Amino acid sequence: MRPQSVAPVIAVLESAGLVSGAPDPADGRQTLLSLTDSCRQWVQEGRAARQDWLTRTLQARLSPEEQDRLAEAVELLKRLVED
Repeated sequence: MRPQSVAPVIAVLESAGLVSGAPDPADGRQTLLSLTDSCRQWVQEGRAARQDWLTRTLQARLSPEEQDRLAEAVELLKRLVED
């Protein structure tokens, strides 16, 4: 992406208090962006809400046996990713 295309998006994120920018000490022409504390909290809350939804949905729609099989399948997928 070109800097001209990114600048308006960054401006919106900054005005919403989601990111903050500081000059790059190694290259003053560049700006280093960081998530603000409020953005980090917002992300964590969103993740927790999705996790809660998934847990409730799995418990409501899958039998205990199906939940066990799913947990076993997840472990197999983890092994595939790690190898």
